Parts: sequence; structure tokens; C-alpha cells
Amino acid sequence: MSYVMTRLPMRVRKLVGTILLLLLLILWTFLSITLALLVGRLEIPILSAAFYLVAGIGWALPAMPLISWMSRPDATQP
Repeated sequence: MSYVMTRLPMRVRKLVGTILLLLLLILWTFLSITLALLVGRLEIPILSAAFYLVAGIGWALPAMPLISWMSRPDATQP
């Protein structure tokens, strides 16, 4: 992350992070719906189950670093 993004106050980081999380969830939802239509046509139950497991939990992996960045305490000023 750039120097500017690491020096933001926590309130600003939480605002930016919340907006980014909402965008992530919207994009993940549209991608999941699109892929679900393709997987549903295959009619292979184990593949469908694996897909829905990944689609349901997978968004958390890219969200974890973002949430960690948002919740980091402000840097102390020297």
C-alpha cells in the first residue's frame, strides 16, 4: 500500500474500507450469480456443492486484509 494510504486517520480508513467492502460484495455477488448459472447447467451435485461453498465463503479472503487495514490503530505522531 502506498505511503498516503497507510497514514490516513482511522475514521477515513474505515470510510474508504466500508466503500471498498460494499464494492467487493456487489462484484462478488454478480460474479457468483453468473458462474452459478453455468455450474447449474452441468448438473453435477458435487461440483455444485463445491461452487456454493467457495461462493459463500470466498469473499472473506479478499476482505480480511482490507478489514485488518481498516482496524489498524493510528500511527503515533513523533
